[in-house]
Amino acid sequence: MTKNYKIETFLSIRIPDHLMKDDMQSELVAIRSKLSEMHEDLKRFIERSNQQHLESILKGCRSDFSNAIIGYATNEIEQGLERNMEKNCHMREACRSLFSDLLKRNIEQIRDGKVSEESISKARSKLKGLRENARYDQCVRCFSETSRILDKQVDLMHSLNIYRDKGESNEIILALSEERIVDEMIEPLSNKQRIQIMKVLSSETKTFSALSSLTGLRGGNLLFHLQKLLDCGMILQRNERGDYMITEKGYKALRGLAETYMGLNPKKPSAEINESPKVANA
Repeated sequence: MTKNYKIETFLSIRIPDHLMKDDMQSELVAIRSKLSEMHEDLKRFIERSNQQHLESILKGCRSDFSNAIIGYATNEIEQGLERNMEKNCHMREACRSLFSDLLKRNIEQIRDGKVSEESISKARSKLKGLRENARYDQCVRCFSETSRILDKQVDLMHSLNIYRDKGESNEIILALSEERIVDEMIEPLSNKQRIQIMKVLSSETKTFSALSSLTGLRGGNLLFHLQKLLDCGMILQRNERGDYMITEKGYKALRGLAETYMGLNPKKPSAEINESPKVANA
């Protein structure tokens, strides 16, 4: 026979206080954990957004700067050739078009942010070839003006630090301090765990615990590698217990390392180059 229970019967059942407290405590712990996860997700989103925004701003600034420089140099090409080329010559316009094209192509390299010695040599060789085929004495004046503008463009590239010739490169190599380059660059980056830390920090800041999870390093082992990078200025810590982030020096060193490796291994598959090594505890 089915018994009929009134709802008041269930409402009158008393749950022990200690069980209620335990349930509330568990719920509070779960809520705190979820809020912590949401906080970390939000922080990562903000960091990525800020970095992308900053990169976008810097890219725009570089583009605006390049456009301004190229605009100025283009005006100088037109005005210089107009003012200083031989006036009474039936080849004036044809030569002016050739010179203007050569100089404009050369100055456009500023947009790339890097100018090779090969490209400058190519421009000089082309101008030299044109000069050797010149048929008139008055051609000297036109070629002198074009050479002057080309040399001025190369000086501008030097000042922007986007072009160096072999002589300058050799001087830089000879001026290297063996002790400093080993202490400040080679030794700090000659460890796969530290390279992995640098790669991780190149995209966003990380806490000590996050770096520990990503690298597999624990406690003192991770602290040892972080201190190596801190001492040489590759990374910094926001405050005593704050996140770690890569410095400009660290980013340039890591990027230079990547570009050197790619230059020495041009046929390496990208998947093999980008593959992160499995890191064991140091």
